[in-house]
Amino acid sequence: MTQQGVRWTADQVLALAPDAASRKAGSKLGAAGPWSEAGSSDEGTVWGLCKGSGSRPYQTVVDVADASGPAYRCSCPSRKFPCKHALGLLLLWTGGEEAVPRGQAPEWAEQWIAGRRGRADRKKAADGSGPPSASADPQAARRRAERRAERVTAGATELEQRLADLLRGGLATAEQAGYGLWEETAARMVDAQAPGLAARVRELGAIPSTGPGWPVRLLEECALLHLLDQGWLRRERLPDGLAATVRSRIGLPASADGPPVRDHWLVLAQYDTADTRLTTRRVWLYGAGSHRTVLLLSYGAAGRAPELALPVGLALDAEVSAYPGAGQLRSALGERFAPPAPTAVRPPGVTTSRAAARYGEALRDDPWLDAVPVTLDRVVPTPDGDSWQLADADGDTALPLTRAARSRPGLWRLVALSGGAPVTVFGECGHQGFTPLTAWPEGPGDPVPLC
Repeated sequence: MTQQGVRWTADQVLALAPDAASRKAGSKLGAAGPWSEAGSSDEGTVWGLCKGSGSRPYQTVVDVADASGPAYRCSCPSRKFPCKHALGLLLLWTGGEEAVPRGQAPEWAEQWIAGRRGRADRKKAADGSGPPSASADPQAARRRAERRAERVTAGATELEQRLADLLRGGLATAEQAGYGLWEETAARMVDAQAPGLAARVRELGAIPSTGPGWPVRLLEECALLHLLDQGWLRRERLPDGLAATVRSRIGLPASADGPPVRDHWLVLAQYDTADTRLTTRRVWLYGAGSHRTVLLLSYGAAGRAPELALPVGLALDAEVSAYPGAGQLRSALGERFAPPAPTAVRPPGVTTSRAAARYGEALRDDPWLDAVPVTLDRVVPTPDGDSWQLADADGDTALPLTRAARSRPGLWRLVALSGGAPVTVFGECGHQGFTPLTAWPEGPGDPVPLC
């Protein structure tokens, strides 16, 4: 029930869930049983009362027509966003007008919607009248940047010495030293204000426990870390684009200063990765007119989902601006001109051999790139001994699936969707193989999230 009058699918609703537990609990509330006075409006508001453990039902309302993404309000005490009641209400709403008929919103829902949209209008007006950021003292900003660059240089120089010590003593010492050595080195990089170096050092610490062949993988990652160090220490000699990529990989802040590109952006995939400090959400978009694939990143504190939520299969009329760096796909989402809505657009696909070649080409601009976004056309998931691969239906080449992809439930969703027939698959192709994220059946059909 967006401005286009089209309701979402169940998969698109469940993609909003902050975690697996919320997805399971919300699914149980997607039936009419616990709900009363449920309704929806042409303006994109969905509301209802859900019976809970108390004497009074929970008041739940969702605004799905806001251009900035769906917004939720529920009287339950849950701190999850969206809560299971909001997910259940939206799942009920996907069933059509018989499940959630159109009508006049109750006063409590109207008040929340009016207040929220009023605040958004005031904020937009204030943003337009505020002073430009250029009014800050440029000399002070330059001095801060110089001081940070000096600290990063000191950290990179120290890291070079630690890598040399590791190789001089032999890779076997990495397994004997344990993770503490790497964590202490990572902490030193944090002190040097180089979070990108710190993250790569922490990854080194986990490699000795990854099974047979770990010395080779450790040496490869040490070489890439050495290359990044040297890129920073010799950044004045690099082309502008590659120098910007090095700064980004080191972890220096940058602004999305590329020219805004307005398009109808199809949401290809959305998934979260989390550690003890941060939850990172990655959203891949494809421009129907520009034919560009871009990456949006958003963050949430540990244990909390990021606010940006764009369900797979929807498209939004919006502007995006690119971050600096050669071959960088990361962009910032700018002004949105309409709420997300379902679309029949699909990205064009390539063969598995072309996907591998595309990754190789991308490494010329960014040697530290783990994977590139690729859509494979007419591939069939097939077993390959103890592993799986995506084989071209019309050729004799294939891409192996990554270890992470083989352990996800999404693999079996992909196999079931295919049933031995060709499918279209979007995912990330890199040196470890292919990670499928979304799939489409060969004929008409909705996208199926795999992560």
